[in-house]
This record gives sequence, C-alpha cells and structure tokens, in this order.
Amino acid sequence: MPARCFVDTNVFVYARDSSEPAKQPVAASAVERLWHSRNGRTSMQILNEYYVTVTRKLTPGIPPAIAWSDVEALFAWSPCPIDRRLVEDAHAIEVQYALSWWDSLVVAAARACDCTALLTEDMQDGQVVGGVRLVNPFGTGLNDVLS
Repeated sequence: MPARCFVDTNVFVYARDSSEPAKQPVAASAVERLWHSRNGRTSMQILNEYYVTVTRKLTPGIPPAIAWSDVEALFAWSPCPIDRRLVEDAHAIEVQYALSWWDSLVVAAARACDCTALLTEDMQDGQVVGGVRLVNPFGTGLNDVLS
C-alpha cells in the first residue's frame, strides 16, 4: 500500500506553474496519484501559502477564483489545522532538528496527519525528521512513496 504523503506548498505550486516545464508535470502527476490513492494530506498553512503564492507570486499568476477552487478541492484531504498541540510539536522539532520555524510547522503537521513521507523540495531529501521521511518529488525517491 502506498505511503500516506504530506504535500508541501511548493509541490502544489509547481503543479500549476507553467513557467516550470520540467517540474510541472512531475508535481501534477504526484498530486494526481495521491488523489487517486487517497493518501494525500496537507495542512491549512499549506493551503494559505498556496493561494498567496499562485495568485500573487507566479508570473503569470493564476486567477483568484481558480486558486480558490483548488483550495476548496483540497479541503477533501482534511487539512490539518494549526492548533496548540501542533505548535508545541513544531517547537520540539525546531529545537531537535534545527529546522526553520515554518519547516518545523510543516513536519509537525505531517506527523499530526500520520504521514510517513513529506513531499517537499525545501528540505534535505532522504532525511528523516520525527519519523517523517523528506522526499524531493523531483529526485529518485518519489515512486517509492507513491507506489
């Protein structure tokens, strides 16, 4: 059975970013495979970051109505909320692994969702943080976590 995978903002953004012709199809395929297997997870933090990034930082940007449709669709993944327990876990991760605060929140959310893998381009590929394996979706380990 495929691993339950937490998806970071950059993967969702690349899936929509037409200015990244090498990364867009890989990211889109990974997200699609997670939809079909029902093993994709994310958090409210990621959905907020996604919306802002695709509507305000991409060139060309995505119209807000389309970005909002994406966010609404991802509500089906039961995004992890940011609550006190998650913030406390993020702090422990930050201290133990010397990650940035935002990366620590992402890893804490992946743990809260019982994910064994975190698809992200922003952290060290292959590292295990708090029981969650970091997987660069553009590296060699993607199929291992999606198959």
